[in-house]
Amino acid sequence: MAAKSDQLLIVVSILEGRHFPKSPRLSLVVQASFDGEHLETDPVEHREQPQFSTELAWELDRKTLHQHRLQRTPIKLQCFTLDSVSRKKDNIGYIVLDLRSVQEVRQEPRWYQLLSSKYTKQKPALLVGTILENDSKAAEPSPEKFRAKKAPPRQGSGSVSDLLPDQLEAELIPDQGYHQVGPAERCSDMFVLSVTVAFATKLEQLIPSTKKLPADDSGFFFYYSLLGNDITSEPFHSLLSPDFEPERASVRIRSSKQVLQAFLSQQPSLQIHLCCGNHSLGSSDVPLSALTAASVDLESKAATVEGAFILQPPRRNKLPALPAELQPTVGVAVILRREELTPQQFLGSKDPSRAPPLRVAPSAEQTAPSSSPAQKPSGPPPLPPPSSCTESEAESLLEELELHRKQAAAAGVDVPEGGASSVSVSAPKVSIPSSAHHYCFSLDLRSLGKLGSPHPIAATLRYSYQFFGSSAPIMTSPPVELQRNMEASLPQSFCAFDFAALPQQLQDTFLRVPLVVELWDRGSTSRDQLMGSASIQLHQLLSSERTRLGSAGEPSWRQTHQDRIPVVHPERPTERVAELSYVATLDDFGFVKAKEVLVSDSSQNERPAVPQSSSHPMAPKPPLHPTAPQGPAAPVATRDTLEYRAALELEMWKEEQEDLFDDQLRQKELRHMQALAEEWKKRDGEREALVKKKELEFSLLEEKLQKTLSDLEKREKQLAEAELQMERLQRELRAEHELTQKELQEASRRLQRECDHRVALEKDKVRLMEEERGRLLQQMADGECRYQQLQKEFQLYREQQNLRPECRLQAELNLLTLEKVELERKLESTTKSKLHYKQQWGRALKELARFKQREQENAMARLKKQQAELEAMKLRYLATEEKEAVRQDRRELDDIRNELNRLKKQEEERLGPAPAEPDSAPSLNLNESAEEHLSRLLEERDTLLRTGVYTHQDQIIAELNRQIQEAMRDKKL
Repeated sequence: MAAKSDQLLIVVSILEGRHFPKSPRLSLVVQASFDGEHLETDPVEHREQPQFSTELAWELDRKTLHQHRLQRTPIKLQCFTLDSVSRKKDNIGYIVLDLRSVQEVRQEPRWYQLLSSKYTKQKPALLVGTILENDSKAAEPSPEKFRAKKAPPRQGSGSVSDLLPDQLEAELIPDQGYHQVGPAERCSDMFVLSVTVAFATKLEQLIPSTKKLPADDSGFFFYYSLLGNDITSEPFHSLLSPDFEPERASVRIRSSKQVLQAFLSQQPSLQIHLCCGNHSLGSSDVPLSALTAASVDLESKAATVEGAFILQPPRRNKLPALPAELQPTVGVAVILRREELTPQQFLGSKDPSRAPPLRVAPSAEQTAPSSSPAQKPSGPPPLPPPSSCTESEAESLLEELELHRKQAAAAGVDVPEGGASSVSVSAPKVSIPSSAHHYCFSLDLRSLGKLGSPHPIAATLRYSYQFFGSSAPIMTSPPVELQRNMEASLPQSFCAFDFAALPQQLQDTFLRVPLVVELWDRGSTSRDQLMGSASIQLHQLLSSERTRLGSAGEPSWRQTHQDRIPVVHPERPTERVAELSYVATLDDFGFVKAKEVLVSDSSQNERPAVPQSSSHPMAPKPPLHPTAPQGPAAPVATRDTLEYRAALELEMWKEEQEDLFDDQLRQKELRHMQALAEEWKKRDGEREALVKKKELEFSLLEEKLQKTLSDLEKREKQLAEAELQMERLQRELRAEHELTQKELQEASRRLQRECDHRVALEKDKVRLMEEERGRLLQQMADGECRYQQLQKEFQLYREQQNLRPECRLQAELNLLTLEKVELERKLESTTKSKLHYKQQWGRALKELARFKQREQENAMARLKKQQAELEAMKLRYLATEEKEAVRQDRRELDDIRNELNRLKKQEEERLGPAPAEPDSAPSLNLNESAEEHLSRLLEERDTLLRTGVYTHQDQIIAELNRQIQEAMRDKKL
């Protein structure tokens, strides 16, 4: 028994859960499994946030813990629902915890999402915490210490193998960290059995095109069981190029050479499974008995079984026979050695995480060259997992390529469809009928709203319509966050398609095939999930109103339809997930002009032109009206003006930017071409593998078709024989029909005779009934005469009775009763009228109060309006005064100018005629120009002040005043 300080406890704390559906009839139980030991929590209520608050612990020592960590023994938590009535347990999901992450330092609990959960819509999770604790309990004496030892073998007894039981078993000794095989007294040598999964090739051949992969993001991994220990490799996400680190799993065995060889010879082959989630895609058998068949002395060197073993698919998956070069294989090395031997003696390597070089054993079908983990099969690097894991593997591979292409495009590398280069090639031509029309269909997905899920999603829309000439899906990008009771607009959601089609063909297609828009949730923590789909009925677009485009040439028509449609769940069509708003437009440009067009891949969006932004300052704007010069000046050269210099500087800056832009484009084109070349090399191998796989599938389909054709030929022969039999039966039926027709004619003649006889009898009966009717009519006439006589006698008797006093009193009483009823009715109507008048009076008082309040409000409004008009009149009055002052100044200026002119004329008359007489006209023109400029400035200032927006303190008014002063000063000069 190990020391007390070496005893440890692995404690797993299951605290609570979230996102569970509410179910009052069920309970939740979590079962934890580790090293074959199962522990369970108490049942709790099945609600949205179940509270477990339970700790589960396993006891072990440090050596055993180290051994389990080397073997990567998992801790598996399975969540069950427990029916309180039938006590039935159903598995709803599981969680796998890595033992290597359990530390002695307390860590914060983490949320783990259930894998393979039945509740796929809500994604339930558990809050789990793990810790390693020292076991404080005192070690009790084990009864194994007092087990009696077996007596030593007597002289002359048989060998050790003769004393062994028929079936050997490996017993785990947790305290020492090894398995005991055989008697402990005689088997005391320590051995190490290690298994290494080094590489894998052609794994895509295990996946038929119709197989659906699980929806969880666990990837692919190898699994095998070594002496009861479950071992899994590191997951990888690409079957075309599996990329995982070779790992060695080792177990220590205490036994002897003879007993261990006998034990291994009894063991079945080691099965290595390729798994995806909980499904096995294929398995390979590695015989352990080959370790004993090899004549190897374990005392000096190790026994090894290694090679590339073929993976066989499960029996439920029927795959065609593959040639030797396309068989899926896995490289495995199984080594048995004594523990005293160091790994350097048989590996020549000190890194225990690396696998030994494998020598591939030749099989009956092929002899593969030797390979090692460092020399993996050539192939492209692994691609990220596909966005949708419910597709077949072939579709998943194509989605991987498409996703990689999108990532490359996001990184700035233009990857064309199909890996084509930028070199243009001649495309095939297709002829168009003369009656075909040129159409342009555009779809704008406006917004999403009314989300049914309580949790927000990263929404993106996807659709495709092959009638428009392209089967490539159109997607909105980037995803938008959509929350409940919120409407979100979709970026990059407009797409237009140009195509040619016959009008009748367009109508038939729009009527039969709706456009399906899929709503995807592109979460950051999980794969893409299809939330729902919406069907756009395109025939509604054809019934919308047509509007004419353009006025000249051939007429063009446009039809537009806008609607909001529900997005329904893919599995439950009655459940509404969200609501989509869209606008669809169809343009008809008439008959197609070209009779032949080139067939090329359609693109969703053209690359927009690169905008060139300019940070160059704009040149100052010249004034609209030049100021009056002080005197005649020399003309300025055009190249010396500010406008010319600014334009020249702008043009030079444009040329510099164009050169810089061209250099950037050339560098970007070089990078793109290099990336395309590398991408082409990477994807070439993937395409070849996919094509080979498709060829095999097509060959299998061809065999099925041939078999179906032979069955059809047999059926045609059977149909020919059946037709002959049918003709014979028709002849027999025709004869039977003629015989039956004759019998029916004879029977009809007999019935005719019988009917004639019955008609004669009925006529006799009718004659007798007529005679009886006449007799009865005579009796009725006699009875009528007697009735008239009795009526007259009764009338006389009633008149005699009315003459008595009792009859008169009864008539008066009836008349008074009628008068009383009439008076009561008048009283009731008067009461009702009184109540009605009271109600009308109350309404009139309320209406009068409302009229008074409304009149007060109108009076206040009129008062405010009058005040505003008064302010406006004040402003106009001030503006008028200012204008009058300006006019006064102008008149004074005119008087001064006239005085100056008079003095000037007097001076000219005194000095004589001036020689420069032609110059008087330019001076007069300058004065007129200055006056016009001054009047324009005054008018602009008055207009701005009249608006009431500007005052005399504003900058623009001050600037106008300054210009007016300058103009007046220039005019005086």
